[in-house]
Amino acid sequence: MRADARVVSGVLAGLAYIAGSHWLMTAAPESQWNAFALLAPMLVLIVVCAWRAGRWVTGGLAAGVLVTLAAQAWVGPALPQRLLFLGQHVVIHLFLAALFGLTLRHGAQALISRVAQQVHGTLSEGMAIYTRKLTWAWCGYFVAMAMLSLGVYFAAPFEAWATFANWLTPLALALMFGGEYLLRYRLHPEFERVSMLRAIQAYTQRPAGRT
Repeated sequence: MRADARVVSGVLAGLAYIAGSHWLMTAAPESQWNAFALLAPMLVLIVVCAWRAGRWVTGGLAAGVLVTLAAQAWVGPALPQRLLFLGQHVVIHLFLAALFGLTLRHGAQALISRVAQQVHGTLSEGMAIYTRKLTWAWCGYFVAMAMLSLGVYFAAPFEAWATFANWLTPLALALMFGGEYLLRYRLHPEFERVSMLRAIQAYTQRPAGRT
């Protein structure tokens, strides 16, 4: 399949998933399997990508969450469905913040620097500095989204939080990507242009043994 066709297919699948998630949260009859149905596609995708990239810890954690959700749905939810939805949204963002943040420790290569090096082969000093700062920016973004999610959940009706989680979250993500793309080539026009698909492929094809 051509790259542009894969992008279109991915966007359409993402929109269908968002619409289905919102319907499950706000309109579907309350069911103990709702949280499992909502999270299973994403968790399976994480497991598959982690397996292909040799990320055994990440894949194992995702598989463990999937099994736990299935077991909880089978025996009956220990927590209200709405709290499970909130937990999913907050934990994912905090997990991503930790994933990015752990690579910012002293002596480590920042996650985005690592991906950029795989894409470009080598990094100039300017690219290394920029990609490290960008890793910090993404780390802050994920923490801010988690805190905002908690604030909206406890301060507004659940339907408002569901709209934030299902529709505004991917919109904010797209704006973050788009804004960074424009800023990157405004500040550093010398950087080679690379598609998002190529960057994702570089990340998922990292050598085995890394998590």
